Amino acid sequence: MAPLKSLEQLHPIIDTTFQSFCASHGIFTVEDFLIHDLYVLAAFAEQQPESEKLKQGITQILSVINAERQPWMNGLELLEDARENKHVLSTGFEGVDTLLGGGLREGQLTEIVGPSSSGKTQVCLRAASNVATNYNAKVFYLDTGNSFSPQRISGFVNWKSGPSIARTGQNMLQQVMSSISCHSVYDIFTFFDVLHQLEFNLRSQTCKGDRRVQLLIVDSISSLITPILGGSSSQGHALMVSAGSLLKKIAHEYNIAVLVINHTVGGDRGTSKPALGESWKSVPHVRLQLSRDPGSSVCQASILKHSSMASGMTARFVIYE
Repeated sequence: MAPLKSLEQLHPIIDTTFQSFCASHGIFTVEDFLIHDLYVLAAFAEQQPESEKLKQGITQILSVINAERQPWMNGLELLEDARENKHVLSTGFEGVDTLLGGGLREGQLTEIVGPSSSGKTQVCLRAASNVATNYNAKVFYLDTGNSFSPQRISGFVNWKSGPSIARTGQNMLQQVMSSISCHSVYDIFTFFDVLHQLEFNLRSQTCKGDRRVQLLIVDSISSLITPILGGSSSQGHALMVSAGSLLKKIAHEYNIAVLVINHTVGGDRGTSKPALGESWKSVPHVRLQLSRDPGSSVCQASILKHSSMASGMTARFVIYE
């Protein structure tokens, strides 16, 4: 990303004083800024003689980050790109795939919303297993709450291979588990750091012609973003928008299906609604809501948002604990 010095001409608030302050904390580029703990940076700014000016500089850089978007593409370019590059990956759940028009589409960000124990993580684990098994692809799994279960992945693979071909099943299990890269991520700054490292790896992967990453899972995005949204500061909101933009950029540029999990919060009249508010609502290309009765293995999925499927459509699928 751009050096901070290159922003000074368009944004005078990012002057030499601000640049020197950032440099004293090891921040020289916009990328350095993104992966830095902004709470710590703002606290240091408060202690400086020109604290207000420094805080304005922090806000200005966040605005620059928010303004970054994909280049314009005309309708024909989008159609050709969808036909040639954006394939559909099955999740392994027929009901979910039906609602999604075949499965998770490469180049798009799909969000699954639901309360606790509604089956969200089960869909993630099954999708990871299915993509690694059936597409000979790599899966990048960002685990924000210790929800990744290799035992569940093993169960999916063994169920698929069957007991009569144990040796083949064991070989398949080794292949699948080696294809899924799981990273524990517990804060938004580590999240940015890991995604930028993934981008670097994806660029190298293109050159090497190795098996490519086809699925990126974040379980869950709300666990990372909710803690930074409190208070009157705009920094948390800006980081949320930047996280969504980066995920969509990775999906589009590298033809990766991105699957993120979001929780629900209380809404009007006792109803629940997706967390993260109206600003995040526009980020996902597809939103699917899950629900499940306590003690039941049957989940219901319904479309909240989809480019080619009608909102409100529902389907049922079975999960096994």
